[in-house]
Amino acid sequence: MTITQPTPKAARLPSDEVAAATIAPVEEIRSHFPALDRLHNGQPVAYLDGPGGTQVPRVVVEALSDYLYCHNANTHWDYPTSAETDEMIDRSRQAMADFLGASPAEIVYGANATTLAFHASRALGRTFRPGDEIVVTELDHHANIGPWQALEHERGCVLQVVRMDLKTGELDWSDFERKVTNETKLIAVGAASNALGTINDVPRAVKLAHAAGAYTFVDAVHYAPHQLVDVRAWDCDLLMCSAYKFYGPHIGALYCRRELLESLPFAKLAPASNAAPERAETGTLNHEGMAGAAAAINFLASLAPSDSRRQSLTAALEEMHQRSRPLVRQMWSGLADIDGVTLYGPQPDAARTSTIAFTVPRVASSAVVGQLAQHGVFVTSGDFYAMTIVDRLGLAPEGLVRAGCACYTTADEVARLVTGVRQIAARSLSATA
Repeated sequence: MTITQPTPKAARLPSDEVAAATIAPVEEIRSHFPALDRLHNGQPVAYLDGPGGTQVPRVVVEALSDYLYCHNANTHWDYPTSAETDEMIDRSRQAMADFLGASPAEIVYGANATTLAFHASRALGRTFRPGDEIVVTELDHHANIGPWQALEHERGCVLQVVRMDLKTGELDWSDFERKVTNETKLIAVGAASNALGTINDVPRAVKLAHAAGAYTFVDAVHYAPHQLVDVRAWDCDLLMCSAYKFYGPHIGALYCRRELLESLPFAKLAPASNAAPERAETGTLNHEGMAGAAAAINFLASLAPSDSRRQSLTAALEEMHQRSRPLVRQMWSGLADIDGVTLYGPQPDAARTSTIAFTVPRVASSAVVGQLAQHGVFVTSGDFYAMTIVDRLGLAPEGLVRAGCACYTTADEVARLVTGVRQIAARSLSATA
């Protein structure tokens, strides 16, 4: 018996239509997400909180329930449900490999990206010596800072921190180049900022690392939902992402280059497999999460059917990125027109994701979120674990308001956000007049 994943309607096209098919319209995409039927205070919910975690299509939940109801078992035993679990895990690794441009033996699963980053840092740290330097950046989520800071105390490593340009929300590449030396053993860089939406030049960072003989660890958690990752083209050594940011369940994935994965001294139990990629995984994994992660990737691929999953993912993510650009311009220009509202990060036409951060004068960011929620507009506030950015902007402890577009976001939802913020700002200004 084999496990089959339900296929969303967007993939059910006659063979003679596949070549001419384009990504499904947003209305059809929205039909796959039951959460979008929710009402709050009598209004449909606009989920603009996607940078903190997207909503989930039916096929993902069906994959989770199908596994748990029909195939639930532990691995590597000689009976049907165990064999079916092994098959599902293999398919999930292949799906994630297609998503990242890797091979299945290079895909490590774990509880979340942060846990995997700490796990990888401990393995790398065992190969480092006191005085070895690790380069991180101010733009990064602390999941790609904290694990390396820990090596300062545990291994005597030295952290070098690349500065961000406060005006543009981008990395200072002159400072980046200065921070990379002959002592550099690792560069840890985010592919995109989860707070400001900045897309970083990962290949440039990788070239700097390799010129110094260093490894590269890429945080693609925020980048992966917006543009297709290509670990081969980037030539990075390690990369992490999280399925719940691209319509899947809460599970993390780590790419580790095969040769490195087979050589790093990962913490593991003696009886556990020493083969890649299982040698980097500890304990019994989240099998249902792996089934759901594969289903999320298949859902994205189904939006642009083609001869291969990788081709479909390339087309689907590129089209979704292009669709998001007018929404970003609408959100940015609408918020910029509101008296007192301050926007942070790259301009709409710069290299960026569809995540926008802002503040409202004399209104705490958490209060903005609460007031918008009363009208069914869900956004987030705080530092989003990118606390260095908030500190540099002088906005601690309250932080920023963050809104982002997903594959199901509409222009009407963006307009509702802008209208809500305009009303909040007007009340604040009138109260202090």
